Amino acid sequence: MRDCCEIREVAERQRRVLTGVLAINGVMFLVELVGGLLAHSTALLADSADMLGDSIVYGVSLYVVGRGPAWQARAALLKGGIMLAFGAAVLGEVATKLGRGVVPGAEVMSGIGVLALAANASVLLLLRRHRTDDLNMRAVWLCSRNDVAANAGVLVAALGVGLTGSPWPDVVVGLGIALLFVVSAIDLIRAALRAPSALQRL
Repeated sequence: MRDCCEIREVAERQRRVLTGVLAINGVMFLVELVGGLLAHSTALLADSADMLGDSIVYGVSLYVVGRGPAWQARAALLKGGIMLAFGAAVLGEVATKLGRGVVPGAEVMSGIGVLALAANASVLLLLRRHRTDDLNMRAVWLCSRNDVAANAGVLVAALGVGLTGSPWPDVVVGLGIALLFVVSAIDLIRAALRAPSALQRL
């Protein structure tokens, strides 16, 4: 009986955390999307795409909280597919930017990048204690870790664009973010395909 109660308590804590991080990511997706379009920034658009993907991931994660390993594995597989799709979208944006030769606005990139980094750092702290709970929360943790790395990359890109007046720092960081998406997606898909036996060693 106590074990059952403990499972319910863990599931309820997971739901509360996921609801909070879903709200944060939904707002930041809109902020970065608008900022990326206004600043013509591949890095910001890449990060906004990641925010949208994470919002979907958190929504799916909320649905499977407290469900069995099979549901968690299906959700992780979906999350990996979403990461791959957004990685491909960022690569497409990079190709388009190279064709146009547009230099992004470093000031907008910096301002929104700092805001996004603060938001995602808070999300990462909220999720830290749950990152080893199960495959579902491990997937959420990976998404949030990628967010923090992507935000730091946006700030580096903004500095590079501001110093050089060239779009290349933004393009390089955008490619790096896309690569991070792809690598994380592959790891997550592999773990999902091994589940439920992979749950304890992921």
